[in-house]
Amino acid sequence: MTSVSDPGFDTDTLAAYLQAQVPGFRGPLVATKFKGGQSNPTYRIDAASGCYVLRRKPPGKLLASAHAVDREYRVLRALEHGAVPVAAPLHLCEDTAVVGSAFYLMSYVPGRVYWDPALPELAPAQRGAIYDAALDSLIALAGLDVVAAGLADYGKPGNYFARQIARWSEQYRASETTTIAAMDQLIAALPAAAPADDGRVALVHGDFRLDNLMWSDEPRLLAVVDWELSTLGHPLADLGYFCMALRLPRNPVLPGLAGMDRAALGIPDEAALLARFATATGLDPGDAWPFHLAFHFFRLAAIAQGVMQRALQGNASNEQALAAGRMAATIAQMGWEVLDR
Repeated sequence: MTSVSDPGFDTDTLAAYLQAQVPGFRGPLVATKFKGGQSNPTYRIDAASGCYVLRRKPPGKLLASAHAVDREYRVLRALEHGAVPVAAPLHLCEDTAVVGSAFYLMSYVPGRVYWDPALPELAPAQRGAIYDAALDSLIALAGLDVVAAGLADYGKPGNYFARQIARWSEQYRASETTTIAAMDQLIAALPAAAPADDGRVALVHGDFRLDNLMWSDEPRLLAVVDWELSTLGHPLADLGYFCMALRLPRNPVLPGLAGMDRAALGIPDEAALLARFATATGLDPGDAWPFHLAFHFFRLAAIAQGVMQRALQGNASNEQALAAGRMAATIAQMGWEVLDR
């Protein structure tokens, strides 16, 4: 967590607003910006009544449909008290006059975040437990009844992958700052490579990776965070994204596990993750697995390009935004190589 003396909004105004809107909330408050949050700036709120977390849209001109904190809040309400652990949602504010953009308030979860998927601070048995619990959460998401959870209208009908390819192609073109040949190749090839729609529908987190999970010391999964990209989609989507992220090269911005000895680390290999997921859910990607990986490399590259554009415009919320944006070409090339094989 990085201390910010000026969070970019008036804390007295925020305290007065929350005191009027959130039962039991009492000011004054101090806002401290968390590390990370490339997309939606996130703050720890220390108030007289306790500790909370505030997540807001970034300031400035934004891409259409991006940074939808209202959707995040809706998902937290739907999942609260269920099999997938989340922070308790407390209040949604769509009045931009309070902090300069829409935001929501949730409970503070006093857990640990692991930024490096190699988990260097843990022993092999603990690493294995972390990955097993992460996969258990993916299995729970795949089995969630979206109708019973009140999320039947949370996404559009039709082939999830076809819709996502079209959406992220548009988002990429809208934030394009230079030509990336691999992105052009993926945009052209992915639609034909997408598997046929099998009618399976699940809540997709959209950014399910290790640093969006919070843990106790045991370790036990306490909360899945950052639901900004969530929608209704195919239950294999989060599994593909999770495994794609583990294939990334070792780097300080978006670290992966490429070239590392997973067996020595105590981390299950990709085949083991796929097999356990398939056994629990009945879903096996089979020959379509290269598509799933390539699609997520493409999507992550499009997201990185959006971060790059916001950084160049001065709207990105993290000092590493430019470094993340510069990885778009590398990520796209990895996606094209997976698909081209």
